[in-house]
Amino acid sequence: MLGICIYLIGISANAQCAMCRAALSGDSNTKKAEAVNDGIVYLMVIPYLLVLIIGYLIYRMYSKKKKAV
Repeated sequence: MLGICIYLIGISANAQCAMCRAALSGDSNTKKAEAVNDGIVYLMVIPYLLVLIIGYLIYRMYSKKKKAV
C-alpha cells in the first residue's frame, strides 16, 4: 500500500497544466521555471503554517485550562 502511495505521489508531482508547460518549455526559461516553482511552494506552505499556528493556539488554550482546574 505504501509503495502505491509513493508511486502516485511521484506521478502527480510531474503534472503541469497546459499553459504552464507551454510557457516554461525550453532551456531559455530556466529562471522563469524556478520562479513558478518557488511560487507554487510558497502557496502550498501558507495553509500548513496557518493550521499549525491554530493547532498550537488551541493546544495552549487547553493546557491553560487543565492547569487552572
